[in-house]
Amino acid sequence: MEGMVKCSANYVPLTPISFLERSAIVYRDRVSVAYGDIKYTWKETHERCVRLASALAHLGISPGDVVAALAPNIPAMYELHFGVPMAGAVLCTLNVRHDSSMVSVLLKHSEAKLVFVDYQFLPIAGGALEILSERKTKLPLLVLIPECGQPAAISPPGILEYESLLEKGKLDFEVRRPKDEWDPISLNYTSGTTSSPKGVIYSHRGAYLNSFAAALLNDMSSMPVYLWCVPMFHCNGWCLTWAVAAQGGTNVCQRNVTTKDIFENIARHKVTHMSGAPTVLNMIINASASEKRPLPGKVAVMTGGAPPPSHVLFKMEELGFHVTHSYGLTETYGPGTVCSWNPEWAFLTPEGQAKIKARQGVQHLGLEELDIKDPATMKSVPADAKTMGEVMFRGNTVMNGYLKNLEATKDAFNGGWFRSGDLGVKHPDGYIELKDRSKDIIISGGENISSIEVESVLFSHPAVLEAAIVGRPDDFWGETPCAFVKLKDGCNANAEELIKFCRDHLPHYMTPRTVVFQELPKTSTGKVKSLKRPVIVLRCHCWEPGTEKKKDATWTWKAGSFGGG
Repeated sequence: MEGMVKCSANYVPLTPISFLERSAIVYRDRVSVAYGDIKYTWKETHERCVRLASALAHLGISPGDVVAALAPNIPAMYELHFGVPMAGAVLCTLNVRHDSSMVSVLLKHSEAKLVFVDYQFLPIAGGALEILSERKTKLPLLVLIPECGQPAAISPPGILEYESLLEKGKLDFEVRRPKDEWDPISLNYTSGTTSSPKGVIYSHRGAYLNSFAAALLNDMSSMPVYLWCVPMFHCNGWCLTWAVAAQGGTNVCQRNVTTKDIFENIARHKVTHMSGAPTVLNMIINASASEKRPLPGKVAVMTGGAPPPSHVLFKMEELGFHVTHSYGLTETYGPGTVCSWNPEWAFLTPEGQAKIKARQGVQHLGLEELDIKDPATMKSVPADAKTMGEVMFRGNTVMNGYLKNLEATKDAFNGGWFRSGDLGVKHPDGYIELKDRSKDIIISGGENISSIEVESVLFSHPAVLEAAIVGRPDDFWGETPCAFVKLKDGCNANAEELIKFCRDHLPHYMTPRTVVFQELPKTSTGKVKSLKRPVIVLRCHCWEPGTEKKKDATWTWKAGSFGGG
């Protein structure tokens, strides 16, 4: 319309950097970060981040350069989420469970110019740099992060030290804000990273919007006290690194996530909010009596990362935690949906409420659209709670793309929506519910079996601590469910008992035919690692019966097909 003028007075690129700058004024002397006996105020955190940005610029870090970090949930890791973008650089947080080989792959792929490393993971980083050196790859500069509050570590030659680096930074440094809000702010590698890594690019705009959405869906009012259980390296802590700053809250950091530390920190700091994958919730409800402590008040918990069994949600509510279920992927900045609560559901039984809370829900306010579609026709499936389709997203909180992988980016956005690869149904009220990963769905005798549904039943057995369902090849049915189970300490149950329990609560075709008792391997984000994805082909020589003739033989083995010949 005539009279409009777009200028610096009415248009500023959105960026989470502004959250920290505002909190340094509004919440100046309030605690921003607590870690053991160490505490910083928002004024101090802002100053430390400005010094960090200044020091990075002095080291030659330019806008668009990648700066990596290999560290747990400690104050320095929190400061990097602001200091690196304030230098105009892109923060790449690495999974602390990776070995040297994988870290070397990610450092090379991201072309990180500098890597911050917590002292605990220095051997891993050192091994990664050794591998890169052997391959004649340019090495990133390494900055050692000593234990917070301890005397400055004596860094090996050629390695900088974090606090010493901050001392060199200037408080009058001019923060490098993004020129375009679509500029990258961070790079996150998916938890299923392989030798062909997928680096997910986040923008300042997407991070800003998803931070607000995360605060809203958590009912996070001013000055929350947030306990860090979700790794900050995972989707930048589900964008809550920035969201807590927006609300002037206190970040309670902890190096390790144990039930003892969780309950102690909640009591000590009067925690109001926390987040965690269902495995963390499972830890909490199965904590020993000596570890559990009464909650000082309402503790709101956001869970996601994997579909939570309704039994786990029910038990959490019994302990006094208020659980909100969110769902998303690395490509959607972490949480993309929320199971928004309707008041009329309060009249349901606690078990009925838990079942509804286990749904993935609807899109949050930062996301434009969420749908369940037929991936071939791109038509929406009926809202009948039965017809399965692929979960798809569209909006400003969907990634910019995959780093150096245009083909994978185009595939993910094919049809104008982000294709999640997750299968789900839509209920008549519009809420979605996950059923499986598209590659993990079990098809038995032509019937689709949701591993999530079977796992949920197993979780409700009093002796079961953890459960995972995969498909086991079957000559007649094609596939049948195979259960991997870990029992609670001091509990006993055999395969026949668990199979009968499932048969009493599920259609017979969904009941596992096999039960394997073992520890369940998990990703760093708390999900049970896929037990179905790998395929191993065995090739060997054998002798034809009754002859001296040697021939080749080949067997194809899919994970899940344990036992048998």
